[in-house]
Amino acid sequence: MDSLSTVEKAVDILFHLHRAGEPQGVTAIGRSLGLPKSSTHRLLGALGRRGLVERSPRGRYQPGSALVALGLGQLERDPVVELARDVLEEAVGELGETLFLVTARARELVVIDKVEGSGFLRVSPQVGERVPVHATAVGKLYLAFAPDAVDVEREPEVFTERTQVAGDALQQSVELAREHGFATNDEEWVPGLGVVAAPVFFRERLIATVALGGAAARLREIGEDAVLENVRGAASRIEARLRADAEEFARKQGEVAA
Repeated sequence: MDSLSTVEKAVDILFHLHRAGEPQGVTAIGRSLGLPKSSTHRLLGALGRRGLVERSPRGRYQPGSALVALGLGQLERDPVVELARDVLEEAVGELGETLFLVTARARELVVIDKVEGSGFLRVSPQVGERVPVHATAVGKLYLAFAPDAVDVEREPEVFTERTQVAGDALQQSVELAREHGFATNDEEWVPGLGVVAAPVFFRERLIATVALGGAAARLREIGEDAVLENVRGAASRIEARLRADAEEFARKQGEVAA
């Protein structure tokens, strides 16, 4: 393989391991990517020496800690994260429930920051993970205010009995989000999980969403008004910071996009 081809194949391996969700053996990786076993083994060795892949206790390969560090490091430098982090921490202290910062990247929704609450339920997803558009509160907000920034699968996955896959039902939720300026998710993605989300705008453009997630029963106990005040308050404070540092934020955002 020439140098360019080698790099492409190594990247293919990293993406394959990410999608697999569990450790993979050399043979399985090579078969999935159409690579000879010897080439696969050599590429994995090079990636392993740099910590980009690691061996599981059974000797199979999985994404390495260096790869995770690279990804999280990039997210931490995101200009929205820089401005929003302590706002999220303050808001979590008010109710004790987990807050997420989610944005659109490559037409998918990605968690770019997360502050854990003190509640019993440890809420997924983690920083860097993607979330479905059709089954989340943040997805409804993007469909309401920035539909060109995301894609909805032609055959959306049914996660729970509450997942809205029928076009009319989802569209109604999107219209409500547009009308009221916030969105909810009542066990539509994860059983037992409730979410309330609010948009973050910069120069009239949706650039992120703030979402509070917790046990659905716990959120009902707190009350929708209190939860919504918490989430909207965080989103509003982030917007105020964006306006105060508008030129610098626009410059940094341009650098990230580039």
